[in-house]
Formats: sequence, C-alpha cells, structure tokens
Amino acid sequence: MKSRFILFILGFIIWILITFSLDLDNVITGILVSLLVAFLTGDLFTCRPYAFKHIKRYLWFLYYIPMFVWECFKANVDVAYRVLHPKLPVRPGIVRVKTTLKSDTALTFLANSITLTPGTLTVDIDKDKGILYVHWIYIRSKNIEEATKRVVYRFERILKKVFD
Repeated sequence: MKSRFILFILGFIIWILITFSLDLDNVITGILVSLLVAFLTGDLFTCRPYAFKHIKRYLWFLYYIPMFVWECFKANVDVAYRVLHPKLPVRPGIVRVKTTLKSDTALTFLANSITLTPGTLTVDIDKDKGILYVHWIYIRSKNIEEATKRVVYRFERILKKVFD
C-alpha cells in the first residue's frame, strides 16, 4: 500500500511539473491518471518505499541527468565520426562488464543508460554474478576491468547513490 501511495504522489507531482498548470480540470485529470497508474503498477514499483525519503537520492539523480546527457552527446559525436570516416573504424563485439549494483531498478537504469548511449547496447544481465553483456561498436579492450571502467563506471558510481 505504501508503494502505491508514493507512486501516486510522485506521479501527480510529475504530472503537474509536465503540464505546468493548476487549472481544476488539469488537477483532476492528474489525480485520476496518477491513481490509475498507482493502482495498476504500485506493487511493481518498488520493494523499498522508505528509500524515497532520502533527499540526497534526488539530488544525485538531478546530477545524473546532465551527466547522462553529456555522455550521450559524446557518444553521438563518436558514432557520427565512425560513420562519416572514409575507412569506417569499427571493431564491434560483445564484452563482459562487472557491476556492483544489486537492485533491479538500479540494474535496469544502468542497462538502459548503456543502451541509450550510442555505440553500446546491453544484451544480457546476469544479476547473480553482477555481469552485463554489452555490444560495443568499437571494442577498446577485452579485459573485463578495463571494459567495466570505460562502459559502466561513469553511470554506476552515481546510480549506486541513487538506488542502492
């Protein structure tokens, strides 16, 4: 029940921030949509609703957003260079990388962050061993520690503070 209530509150806040309107129709619609989402997905939302009380997690997430955008920009430039280069310098392959993240939400965020960054794609996750299999457009190292440092570390260090 707690997770549904927290999901309702967060959903309603996000609704108001996105619509940026406090008209009665908008507020009622936001309440109804937030209630529907909370009712349908509340049990899937979180196993640890107490974690949402820590303000530091929100601040780290606010830091994560521009950092992620910057990493996406750099990766887009890199992929554009590879596509436009006359010799098309690619060395694709799948590498194993380690992660210390444990929660499903943190692993999902990490996998999606890697996938949304051009040039990399998370193929599989082995939660028990803390291993992600990532397709990389240009493998710089097959060493698991070096690949982890290049692909995972930039996201993992912040996501650990947000979700774990």
